[in-house]
Amino acid sequence: MAQFQAISVIDGDTFDVSPQWKWNGQTGSRVRPTGYDAPELQAYGGQAAKEKLTRLILGKNVDLGAAYRIDRGRLVCDVYLGGNNLADYFPQYQ
Repeated sequence: MAQFQAISVIDGDTFDVSPQWKWNGQTGSRVRPTGYDAPELQAYGGQAAKEKLTRLILGKNVDLGAAYRIDRGRLVCDVYLGGNNLADYFPQYQ
């Protein structure tokens, strides 16, 4: 696993990291964690999911584990915070 700092939160299941990740010849900063699917910002619960993710990771180090694909410029991968899978913090969206 590689460690990155979460530098911005886009919504409840998308965020940016620094430095940029590299995977299969591509690079980027946007990450989409596996294991949960939070509501979109305009949907019920979307803003609350973003606020929760912001409290959890913004400015902190996260570990990016196994990567599966790139979707709309986002690296879809397992994400860990303090050794725990990020999806475990969002059981309502699993």
